[in-house]
Amino acid sequence: MGELIMVGDRVLVSVDDGERKTSAGLVLPASVAEKEKVQSGRVVSTGPGYVTPNPEFSEGEMWSQTRDAIRYLPLQARAGDHAFFLRKEAIEIDFEGKSYLIIPHSAILALHRSHVDDILENLGSLDDLDHTDDSDNRG
Repeated sequence: MGELIMVGDRVLVSVDDGERKTSAGLVLPASVAEKEKVQSGRVVSTGPGYVTPNPEFSEGEMWSQTRDAIRYLPLQARAGDHAFFLRKEAIEIDFEGKSYLIIPHSAILALHRSHVDDILENLGSLDDLDHTDDSDNRG
């Protein structure tokens, strides 16, 4: 069929399977999970972000490079993240035989990201770490 492109600050989420077990061992059907205030699911794709004006844009300079009048402030959510969000903000859609929820980024309460590459990226390079002098450890 085609690609589903999110716009603005929208996030496409694939909802977790409905049935869950409580701590007491009771199985809750999917209809109960849908009525909860907070739901969770896997982020499938995100929009480009929040629209902001571009301070480098000028209509009066014909000789300058063409620049867009707007910029996008990127979203925190990324594809593959596990999102916890407010259910009342979600809009349910069916696309190519699958059910998804479209939610505004502001409805996301928390994200769980378990990508190893992202963890390593946040740690920074090894050069930034404090190194102790080996002569101090010799006694």
